[in-house]
Amino acid sequence: MVALKAGQALSLWHKAMLAQVHDDAPDLTTRQMAILLTIYLDPPPHTVRGLASHLNVTKPVITRALDTMGIMGFVKRRRDERDRRNVLIQRTVQGSEYLENLGILISNEADKVF
Repeated sequence: MVALKAGQALSLWHKAMLAQVHDDAPDLTTRQMAILLTIYLDPPPHTVRGLASHLNVTKPVITRALDTMGIMGFVKRRRDERDRRNVLIQRTVQGSEYLENLGILISNEADKVF
């Protein structure tokens, strides 16, 4: 694990965000990114209710973010066959590729900083 000072961490974040701005990938809000990373980094299953609880936001906040990310192709929703009241949030290949590319971008920027 690398220990970063505050200035180094901010510099890395700044450089990574600038590289992302120059990339053709879609822009996500901080909230959307937090939701997307939770879906991809935490083990499934993921539900609107569970994400809202985990991130301490309301269900409508999660629903709006999922609507946008669904249009982008980063997540899919499907009804839980065991409990039809639940909607499960699923990862997609496109979402996986987006985050993989973001991880590479951050890693490349970290190599430049350190």
